[in-house]
Amino acid sequence: MNDIRDNIRRVQNEIIRAARRAGRDPAAVRIVAVSKGVPPDGIRKAQAAGLNAFGENRVQEFVKKCREIGGEVEWHFVGHVQRNKVKYLVGLVNLIHSLDRWDLAVELNRWALKKGRVFDTLIQVNVAREPFKHGLYEEEVPDFLPAVAQLPGVRVRGLMTMAPYVEDPEDARPVFRRLRELSRKYRDVADISLEFLSMGMTQDFTVAVEEGANMVRIGTAIFGPRQCQGGGVV
Repeated sequence: MNDIRDNIRRVQNEIIRAARRAGRDPAAVRIVAVSKGVPPDGIRKAQAAGLNAFGENRVQEFVKKCREIGGEVEWHFVGHVQRNKVKYLVGLVNLIHSLDRWDLAVELNRWALKKGRVFDTLIQVNVAREPFKHGLYEEEVPDFLPAVAQLPGVRVRGLMTMAPYVEDPEDARPVFRRLRELSRKYRDVADISLEFLSMGMTQDFTVAVEEGANMVRIGTAIFGPRQCQGGGVV
């Protein structure tokens, strides 16, 4: 418990310093604690330490945790969404960070209308144009936004990106800056208010905050490294 509490305090302090360097209000930055691989007890410890937004990226694990923890927390889905898994997210997820293609938007809309719900989403933009990552390229965004606005079951709330993994976080700054520029450029297109900028993870979140992030997705810095499927840590 003390480790998680201390980790959260360190992250919060770094956010405060980064926001102040940029002349921003630190209170405007929301931590989404990426809890993949973390048991429910760990989530409850983070919640007791003051966090209430948690991000998952595997549907089966996410649904299981929802059943055990319930609606006590705000759930974010931060991973790639397969269309055949959308039905399991209806009514459980508060925000999907990874709307990255038209057929997914159509499927989200179909299930939302079927269940009398609306999916709040962020559009994932592959700013760095990495071929192995998901997301729209920036030139696709202006056509995608008004098209999604016509779907009554999908509400776009902002943009998300993942910067390339680099040793020096400063190397990620142009990616975050560009997403902020895109948000400003397309703000209020088709009556969509791009209020959220989800960018920055454990290795680069302070730079993301300096560049305007108001949601940062932090896993390792809070919960420590975890084993993931197929080996490796997250």
